[in-house]
Amino acid sequence: MRIETIPAPNRTRIAMQATSVMEALRDFPIPLAAAFSFVALIGYLIGHFRRERSQKDVSGSRRELKRAWSTLRQMESLNTELRRQLDGHQSTLVGFKDRISNLSSLSETAAWQELSAAAETLLKPTQRLTSHLANAYDELRQQTNFLMTFTEVRTDPLTGVSNRRALDETLTTLVAMHTRYKTTFSIAIFDIDHFKRINDEQGHLEGDRILRDAARLFDDCVRDTDIVTRYGGEEFVVVMPETDLDGACIFAERMRQSFEENMPCTVSCGAASAICNETAQALLGRADTALYDAKNHGRNKVYLHDGESTTVVTEPPAGQRDEDTSERRKPQRAETCSAGSTSS
Repeated sequence: MRIETIPAPNRTRIAMQATSVMEALRDFPIPLAAAFSFVALIGYLIGHFRRERSQKDVSGSRRELKRAWSTLRQMESLNTELRRQLDGHQSTLVGFKDRISNLSSLSETAAWQELSAAAETLLKPTQRLTSHLANAYDELRQQTNFLMTFTEVRTDPLTGVSNRRALDETLTTLVAMHTRYKTTFSIAIFDIDHFKRINDEQGHLEGDRILRDAARLFDDCVRDTDIVTRYGGEEFVVVMPETDLDGACIFAERMRQSFEENMPCTVSCGAASAICNETAQALLGRADTALYDAKNHGRNKVYLHDGESTTVVTEPPAGQRDEDTSERRKPQRAETCSAGSTSS
């Protein structure tokens, strides 16, 4: 970058900082060339740090912008469907009006029978439309809330994916939709195997790099409507709207294989799908119980919780089984759900 392209206030500030550094170095027996090299090194490190932060901010912004576009497309699709239903209902109303007009030519008994049949014919689509409008209102409110909180702090600063706050808000909304409209959604909790060992043997900087690479891998594999969150430490939760338990297990197994092929570590996973009269914490608890079983039976596996018990989804080859259980996690106990499982 040429000096002319730097705004005047910035040029002045940079010159003052360089001058102060040179004055501080004047009292030390350091050759002039070495002093200039030292100043250049400081400038490079500052610029490199700012560039890394800028790239991380751009990556997070692109991810949120992608989700925002997906939300707007869903709202547009919902608006189109409402128009279609309202046009159909308008045709029904016009037909009902014509039938009422024709009743004047019928006898009284026949007229009442015809009126009753016409009213029943009109009532059924009206009830359906009312239900659809209520559902559409809730969906629009959900999407609007997302867009209103678009600029709020909902991103994990290290990995750039959504944070625990975004997870809690998303699960609260999806559980409410499931309770009212029986919509389906599932979650999967992923835990990086032997992450503590990585930190201890290779350092926390390497551990942070693996977490960022894991987040990018999740982003590459999920749908636009899925939400990737950092649950804490080395755990990630993927929320999958309109996905049943079988679909969640297929995705979880695909992610397990992707980690084997693209990462220097493996992951264990617990998957669960929403069931009736279940809180968000109970759902997380069932997925966490499945994750615990995956860790407790050798790691690098996917387990599911179907509401009553856990079942293994994958069995890696015998040579890849991890028999070391020194880092097995125990799920914390919390409220009990209908299946008798626990939440963390």
